[in-house]
Formats: sequence, C-alpha cells, structure tokens
Amino acid sequence: MLKKDKLLYLMAIPGILFFIVFHYVPMYGILIAFKKYNLYQGFSGSPWVGLDNFVKLFGMGGFRRALGNTIIISFYQLFFAFPAPIILAIMLNEVRHMLYKRFVQTVIYLPHFVSWIIIAGILYAFFSPSTGVIKEIAVWFGYEGAITNFLSSKEYFRGLLVVSNIWKEAGFGTVLYLATIASIDPQLYEAAKVDGAKKWRQIWHITLPGLRTTIVILLIIRVGHILNAGLDQVYALYNPQVYEVSEILDTFIYKLAFEEAKYDLSTATGVFKSVIGLVLVLFTNYIAKKIDRDSGLI
Repeated sequence: MLKKDKLLYLMAIPGILFFIVFHYVPMYGILIAFKKYNLYQGFSGSPWVGLDNFVKLFGMGGFRRALGNTIIISFYQLFFAFPAPIILAIMLNEVRHMLYKRFVQTVIYLPHFVSWIIIAGILYAFFSPSTGVIKEIAVWFGYEGAITNFLSSKEYFRGLLVVSNIWKEAGFGTVLYLATIASIDPQLYEAAKVDGAKKWRQIWHITLPGLRTTIVILLIIRVGHILNAGLDQVYALYNPQVYEVSEILDTFIYKLAFEEAKYDLSTATGVFKSVIGLVLVLFTNYIAKKIDRDSGLI
C-alpha cells in the first residue's frame, strides 16, 4: 500500500510537517501556564506554581469581561453568520443562468481575500460621522443633524461585527455547501417534480437532508471555536470607546502577552480556551451522534 501510493504520501509530507512544527511542537509551551514565568530566568528556570495562574486569572475583572463578550459575540456569529452561507448556497443552486451565477459567485467570494485592516478602512470611510459616505449622502439630502458613529457605539458595535463578518465570509463559505449539493442525485429532484413538489418542497425534503451531514460537521467545528470570536476582525475594528462590549479573550491574551509581558497569564488563558473548545467539540459530537448515527466527526 505504501509503495502503491507513495506519491500521495510524499504530497502529504509538507502538510504533516506544518502541523508538527506549528501545532504540536509549540504545545510544549503550555507548561508556562503552570509556572511563574520570568523572561530572564528562562523557560526551564522559572518556578512551578501549579494552578495559581488560573486562580489569579479567574479573579481578574478584565478576564471575566472578555469571557462574557467572547461568548455573546460568538453566539451572535453562530446564530446569524453560520446559516448565511447555507441559505446563500441554496439560492445560488437555484440560479439557472450560468454566466450570471458565476458572476455572483465571483463577487461574493472576493471579500474573503481582503484583509480586515482594509475592511476596517472601508467601514470607516462609510461610517465616519464627519467625512463618511453616509454623512455625505445625508448632507446631500439636506440632513443637518448628528450622524451615529457605529464604530464607536456600544449599542451597535457587536451588530457591526456580525454584519461585516457575514459580508466577508458568507460567500466563500458557500463553496463546501455547493459542492455537497452538486453530489445530490438529480433523479431525486426529477422524482419530486413528477410527484408535484414545488421548489420549497424540493429544498426542504431533498436539498437540506443532503446538506445535513456537512452542516452538522461544520457546526461541531464552529461550536469548538466558540471562544474564538475573531482576533483579526475585532482588533482591526475596536477602539477604547467600545472596549467594554468588544474586548474578547483573544485581544485580552494579546494585551497580556505583548503589552504587559505577562506570558504565564496569557498562556493560561490560551489553555483555558483550548480545554473548553475540546469539551464543547466532544459534547456536540456526542449529541449529534445520538440524534443521527451517521452524523458527527467520530
């Protein structure tokens, strides 16, 4: 078997090395979470403190605030952003004009390849209360009142995160769903038409059941990342005026490590995130297997 597929194994080597070097070897560094790490004493010279870093971490008001914001933002993303590519893929699948379909796919894929820094600049250009596009349009229509600054509003900032994430990632997220829909036997749709099923019935009884396994697997993975609310997005968009509602665990770790040099506490936060993520993946997978034996990761 090894000789027969040796080229495939050779092609897999770079990917395997990537995970070993960047995912498994750095796992040795989680020991910092159980030490009173001192940069001058080094990794091996720093004294062990057991779970003291976790006790100190859970007693920090900033950690509790970041944890709460992370959970709220992640649930918003899960509730609103997760179904978006599913709905979009089903809509695209119903488009019969191939040239138009390809054009739409290209347009909705493009934002995925734009960095959040650029998107932050675009959003600022739109929502700036002094020079933004919305301000200019309002002035053109004769409006002279104040313009809400969505980027600095505690009330609207989380909603802005969700909407901007849907705009950026929903289109690219349809790739896997469209591939799954393409694998559904077309004869099922033909049989449904013969039985008099309209489009909504075909989608409900054929398309969605065909997507079920893919949806469940991606949902399990997404639940496992519930404490990852998007460092690059939040860090690019937030500002001191919205720290109270936008500070997440990832930005909290970044500040602990690179602004305060508290590497032990930042590592402890990362370990906490990883453990919770593992528990959620196993629990969600268990529930999925109970509901449908063919669903789930393992």
